[in-house]
Amino acid sequence: MYDIVVIGAGHAGCEAALACARMGCETLLFTLNLDAVALMACNPAIGGTGKGHLVREVDALGGEMGRAIDDTTLQSRMLNRSKGPAVHSLRAQADKREYQKRMKRALFAQDHLTVRQGEVIRLETHGGRISAVITKTGDHIPCRAAVVCTGVYLKGKIFIGEAQWEGGPQGLLPATGLSESLADLGFTLRRFKTGTPARVDARSIDFSAMEPQPGDEPPVPFSFLTDHAVENRMMCYLTYTNPRTHEIILQNLDRAPMFNGAIQSLGPRYCPSIESKIVRFRDKERHQLFLEPEGYNDAEWYVQGMSSSLPEDVQWAMYRTIPGLEHCVLTRLAYAIEYDCIDSTVLSPTLGALQVPGLYLAGQVNGTSGYEEAAAQGILAGINAAHYVLAREPLLLTRDQAYIGVMVDDLTTKGTDEPYRMMTSRAEHRLYLRQDNADLRLTARAHAIGLASDERMRRMEEKARQTEEILAYLRDTRRDALLRHPENSIDALLPDPAQYAPGARQQAEIQVKYEGYLQKEQAAILKARAMEEKLLPADAPYMDITGLRMEARQKLSAQRPVSLAQAARIPGVSPADVAVLMVWLKKRESSQNA
Repeated sequence: MYDIVVIGAGHAGCEAALACARMGCETLLFTLNLDAVALMACNPAIGGTGKGHLVREVDALGGEMGRAIDDTTLQSRMLNRSKGPAVHSLRAQADKREYQKRMKRALFAQDHLTVRQGEVIRLETHGGRISAVITKTGDHIPCRAAVVCTGVYLKGKIFIGEAQWEGGPQGLLPATGLSESLADLGFTLRRFKTGTPARVDARSIDFSAMEPQPGDEPPVPFSFLTDHAVENRMMCYLTYTNPRTHEIILQNLDRAPMFNGAIQSLGPRYCPSIESKIVRFRDKERHQLFLEPEGYNDAEWYVQGMSSSLPEDVQWAMYRTIPGLEHCVLTRLAYAIEYDCIDSTVLSPTLGALQVPGLYLAGQVNGTSGYEEAAAQGILAGINAAHYVLAREPLLLTRDQAYIGVMVDDLTTKGTDEPYRMMTSRAEHRLYLRQDNADLRLTARAHAIGLASDERMRRMEEKARQTEEILAYLRDTRRDALLRHPENSIDALLPDPAQYAPGARQQAEIQVKYEGYLQKEQAAILKARAMEEKLLPADAPYMDITGLRMEARQKLSAQRPVSLAQAARIPGVSPADVAVLMVWLKKRESSQNA
């Protein structure tokens, strides 16, 4: 008997299992293959625009991803430095195998956590609640809650030109049994698609024909707990496609699964295949490609920007048109993978299934893409699965509190018709939801529920104290006015900058330079929060509320929004419907107070 069973040990499953165990729940983590724990099946990197914010928030909550990447970084860069701090996003190239080993060590060192290889094929319920999981080999494991983190493995199907077969990423096996069980529980299953570029033998690459892309010095760590220096140990390189590349692709579109009807599912719009880019942007003479290492002692390199599912002969021809890759040897072919996922609008903001208490889902099974999106969902689902078992109030993160809250609200309120990717543009309060203040926003909440450690809490409090001390000094000496000038930095205005941590100096500088904008942001947040705090009862009789349109009644009954604000964001619920709900809430409150 376990408190919680986590199904899948990708980036969502690892964070979910660690969160459950760290909160004291006896947890079992199942993986199809123990050698594929925390596998980076696509790009061997963590972070990026919008994604870096998610990693910092996972770390602030007490997660593992930030610490793991800091320990295994090959190269680190802060993206969007020329823009404001709201969109600064950290990205680090990882040593792919070392990252897996690092995460696997964390799992096997964790108290209250058991890790096993095996395939879960069925979820059992008793009285409508999760009660057990059943494996392919017939093991029946009672549990009080389950977290499904199956990634792209559910009925996975690989496409390389005319060749198609059932399979998982990187030559692994698919999960074939659980889809039927989810359907039996009432989930609507959909097919999404993603893909990956070829890998290339480093000995066959002419790096001198490419543009070196160095990392930042000194690199900035992801984790608020990292004390050791993160090092840039390898170079990345930039090259481009050209008209000959495009010609080969266009001549073979009839053999491309994305264009000949073999693949009908939708892929990520913001990470398209090279054939999709060539068709969509026919006027462009070239597209950027980045050559990135898979590991420090690994001979394979990743060709970012050249995802494809074209046939093998076409792949060899088109890759060899690229400057620096004229004699390249493909160690692994590019491929597309199709897989089952659910309609995420059947989940609550806890990532729990509305119709199946005790069942939580996280990661690509919810229709998202990316390691970071998966990890962020995993830690939230893990926290709430633990709270369900411990009979505690759930942890809810709203759009004004975290990027995680933005993503989860998008998924559960609006749903997604394509693999969802986090971007800074999705967050309306992004000036406040910066990656540099994720600890100040979230660590106290995580510490209160027993997930963030005492040391993490102590560091956050010290950062906050130092920030206030710096701000007080600047105000008292009237140097805050000088700091508002773009050419002035905070270090030049402090008598001894070294006595303060870099994070505290950064916070103080941002608060002074962007004071007016931050005040406007806070006013907008307070206004929005008033709607978020108007909670709707879980058993609200929407079908019986006079004045609601039928579409709104059906949508509200199906999705069960937790607040008036969430109800207003549901497609099909009009402002007039929201006004009716406000009147109904006031009448209900009056009758209860009478």
